[in-house]
Amino acid sequence: MTLTDTPARQRGALRALLPVLAAHKAMTARTFCAALVDQAALVALVTLAAHTVGAAVVAHRLPGPGTVAALVALVLVRSLATWREMDLSHDLAYRVLAELRVRVFDGLARSAPARIAGRRSGDLAAAALGDVEALEFFYAHAIAQLAASGVVFGGGTVVLAVVDPWLPAVVLPVAGLLALVPLLDGRGRAARGTRTRRAAAELSAEVVETVDGLRELLAFGALDRRRERLREHGARLGEAQRAEHAWEAGAAAVRDVLVVAAVVGVVVVAARAPGGPWASGGAWAPAAMALALGVLAPVADSSAALGQAGGLRAAAARVGAAVRAPAGAPPARDPRPVPAGPLGVRLRGVRFDYGAGRTVLDGVDLTVRAGETLALVGASGAGKSTCAHLLARFWDPTGGTVELVGADGTAVDLRDVAEPELRAAVSVVGQDAPLFHGTLADNLRLAAPDATDEELRAAARLCGVDRIADALPDGFATAVGERGATLSGGQRSRVALARALLARPRVLVLDESTAHLDTAGDAELSRALAAASRGRTTVVIAHRPATVRRADRIAVLEAGRIAEAGTWDELAAGKGAFSRVLTR
Repeated sequence: MTLTDTPARQRGALRALLPVLAAHKAMTARTFCAALVDQAALVALVTLAAHTVGAAVVAHRLPGPGTVAALVALVLVRSLATWREMDLSHDLAYRVLAELRVRVFDGLARSAPARIAGRRSGDLAAAALGDVEALEFFYAHAIAQLAASGVVFGGGTVVLAVVDPWLPAVVLPVAGLLALVPLLDGRGRAARGTRTRRAAAELSAEVVETVDGLRELLAFGALDRRRERLREHGARLGEAQRAEHAWEAGAAAVRDVLVVAAVVGVVVVAARAPGGPWASGGAWAPAAMALALGVLAPVADSSAALGQAGGLRAAAARVGAAVRAPAGAPPARDPRPVPAGPLGVRLRGVRFDYGAGRTVLDGVDLTVRAGETLALVGASGAGKSTCAHLLARFWDPTGGTVELVGADGTAVDLRDVAEPELRAAVSVVGQDAPLFHGTLADNLRLAAPDATDEELRAAARLCGVDRIADALPDGFATAVGERGATLSGGQRSRVALARALLARPRVLVLDESTAHLDTAGDAELSRALAAASRGRTTVVIAHRPATVRRADRIAVLEAGRIAEAGTWDELAAGKGAFSRVLTR
């Protein structure tokens, strides 16, 4: 269970998403007006129709031309208002959902990778798409309509009081009970909604993982087991949906009983007080019953809408959590320019933990001179990738500073650098750098969309991607599939490196980026990178001794600190931390 699944997190989740409507005030007002005309026209129509029928049956009085014209006009107004209200309400809802999707994406991007670490892609897709889509009902049917129902009920109650002062005494308690029904079952609805949304998210995650791993499932004969697992998740979702709909059906029956009770109450009032307005040929009796039914129907609909909205708390909580996700690295308040020319990096007293109570870095001091290639080594889990993430400013250190240092010694803290300038200066290539659905050229231009064909081919040639393109049916225009599915792991690594070099960063961080290459491919890329460095600072995180040996200098990370640093010959000759890394 995530934090957003808890009742405390869900309470007020829907209210928290109401401010999104602030940018759509005019359309919200138009939707309210259309809903008000729609509901008022319906009440007037059923009341006038009932009065006309009552007059014809009891008093044998046929409706006059004015009454017929009024009935026809109300039918037309009601039809137009219903169409207009549905058009406006759904237009409003879809505009708001489009904005929410962008906000959810911005929140995930702002807090990545902290927020998405360990989360399944299907679960993230459920939050970004499914949960947002579920809120369509809330914005289309539970905002302007609630306000319109309140106005219509208030006006209708006043008319009932004019007809007979006892009628509001019948209608008001029923309206109160209708409003109370969704509140009494609020926690139950929220729990059932949470169960449904969680089951939907789990099924989405299972489906995405199954599609991604289809080849492995076929290769290991595990497809039938996976199919059974999907069937179980589907059954769990179906069970949750059935339980939710069964309760909704029961609540609808309760609402119908309350409305019928109100109509019976009006009949009782008419029977006990045959004088006054009830004495006019009996025509007012059916009209009063129709009016009572007409003013309570919107209240019943609002009660149903509130009930269904209660089931959306889980979706609203997940969406709200994504929208309000804090940034792992907040934007610089007063950005400073990055020093011109070659850049070095410096970590001073850097401390960091992932919030789990375990310190990963505990006072790291490390300087990489401009134009130098430094290999950062250490045991698995020592914090090497964390250093890479801090250099990319995915997170900020909990203590100390990470700086870019110019050739003249001018230093600037990464927290003081505007993000676009930082991304232009520093590029990080990970072991599993993903490719996107699109052509090979599209993936290469990801960080440099304005790169010329000549620049693209030069970067590709440097990393051997030109040979990959020559073997593809349409060369650089060949679609590589989602996550580069049509390429091998080594080919994806070459494309990722070429993509980073095309952006011409002044600091390049390679986090096990050649792990998918064989020894010859690793050596080839290392020679190409060395030839193209020309003042570029490179931090290489690697386990392969041949890769580490080619670096100008080596730093060993152990117990959250730099245990020792020096050249290969200096460190290999000793019996310190570097020797322990080599012998593992």
